[in-house]
Amino acid sequence: MSNFPRASGVLLHPTALPGPHGIGTLGTPALNFLNWLEHAGQSYWQICPLIPTGYGDSPYQGFSAFAGNPNLLDMENLVQFKLLKPEDLRPLTRLPVHWVDFKRLIPAKNRILRLAWQNFVEGKGPAAFIEGMQSFQERESFWLDDFTLFMVIKHAHGGVPWNQWPDNFRFRRKNTLEKFCRENADEIGFQVFLQYVFYTQWQQVRRAAEKRGIGIIGDLPIFVSYDSADCWAHHDLFQLDQYRFPLRVAGVPPDYYSSTGQLWGNPLYNWEQMEKDGFSWWISVIRKQLSQYDLLRVDHFRGFAAYWSVPFGHLTAEKGQWVAAPGEKLFSTLREKTKALPVIAEDLGVITPDVVKLIEKCGFPRMKVLQFAFDSSEENDYLPHTYEKNCVVYTGTHDNDTAAGWYEHAKKHDQRAAAEYLNLPENADAQAVAAAMVRTAMASVAHLAVFPLQDILGLGSNARFNIPGTLGGNWIWRADSDSFSLKRARELRSLTRIYGRLNSKTDSLP
Repeated sequence: MSNFPRASGVLLHPTALPGPHGIGTLGTPALNFLNWLEHAGQSYWQICPLIPTGYGDSPYQGFSAFAGNPNLLDMENLVQFKLLKPEDLRPLTRLPVHWVDFKRLIPAKNRILRLAWQNFVEGKGPAAFIEGMQSFQERESFWLDDFTLFMVIKHAHGGVPWNQWPDNFRFRRKNTLEKFCRENADEIGFQVFLQYVFYTQWQQVRRAAEKRGIGIIGDLPIFVSYDSADCWAHHDLFQLDQYRFPLRVAGVPPDYYSSTGQLWGNPLYNWEQMEKDGFSWWISVIRKQLSQYDLLRVDHFRGFAAYWSVPFGHLTAEKGQWVAAPGEKLFSTLREKTKALPVIAEDLGVITPDVVKLIEKCGFPRMKVLQFAFDSSEENDYLPHTYEKNCVVYTGTHDNDTAAGWYEHAKKHDQRAAAEYLNLPENADAQAVAAAMVRTAMASVAHLAVFPLQDILGLGSNARFNIPGTLGGNWIWRADSDSFSLKRARELRSLTRIYGRLNSKTDSLP
């Protein structure tokens, strides 16, 4: 990123976009947001992972490292394609507009998508769209075949994790799977259809972004879920026992976010086997990601230097241990196979010399989070005057409270340190602090500055997107449609221009 021009962007997961159907989608809501970003002079839209979510609706715990999330599909697009009628969408209009009610949304949307599938099977819809699914299926078969089969088997067994399936399915016995495929061809076709629609809609978003000079920053979780098509189909690449239960699982030790650490529960990689295989699975993952995004934030990058390994069955992550990983060999191979490797290294939490060495060896920009800067320490690496250019500064991430919420709940000495650094009075209100944090990040030498939309809006803790280590109430916040006013876009554009981050493609806009 050292050759990148100064730029800025906004972090907003598509689920949080405003719209009439219970959740943000990849249709008009996404295109409207891109228009707003263009008017605001922004160069990037950062999102959380787009994978199909599982338990807790977290985009960091999904059923595949490759597939797209059907919850994000835009239904009006399917009406335009004559696969649905406007009245088919009425159940979705009864859902909340200010938050995502996943419990009601998912079954309601699934029923409507099945109707669209039946119309597709009957030949309704544009001929080119119908014909395109076969070439999509052939092109993406390296992951699509396993994923669609996994989802159909999962539904057939009441949604339980794959280690609770009958042995013939759990151990992928060929005759059983072939027979199941023949008997469930329509259900498998439906799953292919969902991924095809996701692909076409996401490509529309990509084209619209490119036209406006806006890059999309994707987010890659370092680990996959145990209950995923990847772990089921490639069990040899994970630390599993002979019955295919995890031996040890992932997490992080106690840190800023949690006093007992975070027990993620993801299966750990069998790095020895991956290395023997030439890291082929990782090559496929990264190629897929780079076909979808312009930049890629790699979550928990330190896990490529050494990962926190916790015995399976422990209730917290406190009694884990660090185990070395072959990160240098992996990224050397990935760079060789993919040529360009536009990665942002998420290096928050416990960072040791081996992690710093790996990041420097790779040349990836590191992350700076402004909320971590104000602890009264003059040597804090998150203070903007300590930054190097090759970094990305955030006021906060999806795991943080909003800037205003953080300030409201911060300790008194942290509030004083923030007010002093930001040149604000000690009694400054939280919204003023959030605005000053955005301005300070904009003014920094970091090549890229990214702001959660909530911080641009000055919203409090009620707009927080996720609280790590908790279940329920996360990932549900949505923006109001009036958040994207032309006045607010012009204010952000002015700030972006002052600090030399303006998207050059927007020069002619008023």
